[in-house]
Amino acid sequence: MTETRPENGEGVVLKASNLHRWLGNEENRVHALRGVSLSLEAGKVHAVVGPSGCGKSTLLYLLGLLDRPDDGDLWLMGKQMTVASEAERTPARNEHIGFVFQFHFLMPEFTAAENIMLPMRKLNRLTENEMNERSGQILQDIGLEDKGHRLAYHLSGGEQQRVAVGRALANFPGLLLADEPTGNLDQKNSDSIFALLCRLARQKGQAVLIVTHNLELAEQCDTTFSLVDGNLT
Repeated sequence: MTETRPENGEGVVLKASNLHRWLGNEENRVHALRGVSLSLEAGKVHAVVGPSGCGKSTLLYLLGLLDRPDDGDLWLMGKQMTVASEAERTPARNEHIGFVFQFHFLMPEFTAAENIMLPMRKLNRLTENEMNERSGQILQDIGLEDKGHRLAYHLSGGEQQRVAVGRALANFPGLLLADEPTGNLDQKNSDSIFALLCRLARQKGQAVLIVTHNLELAEQCDTTFSLVDGNLT
């Protein structure tokens, strides 16, 4: 099965311009994001760092089409998504964005291969044979080709997080958003997961954005953004 990356003339997978987001009610409103702009390029690993409460998770929700900005514009694969309807945003999110979180959130009673196939089933574009072929390819990509039939709860912590990365890759996304993906792992597994994300970005031509507290990890990325008090530098 051949992977295809949606064409976008300049190689920019996602572009955000002047994003603002307020949180809370009228009496206790917080200006969480104050005019954030960034571009995420295909084949590169980007990082956002900043202290707790600075707006990192809020930004990730906007970029992942899980929330809407109060002001500003957002393009995914060259398409304006800020004012798009949910009927347009949901399939765009399912097809073009993969999510990796600090905790893997695998289905423990499912095998590694079955967990990876869950997003494929949700998108409902592949046959059973195609899903099996794709999951086998992904298991090879993440170094778990011999553990596809193992139940998730029988895998180690590092292996479970690798499966979570594989699940995020299930639908050939152009954008991979990772929220503290190594925060729950020891140093060895943390380094391994980070190396995996970097390798896949370069091999598959994906844009990867990692939100992290780990400055040492962030310094190894192609681009590092610092988010402080809702401002991105």
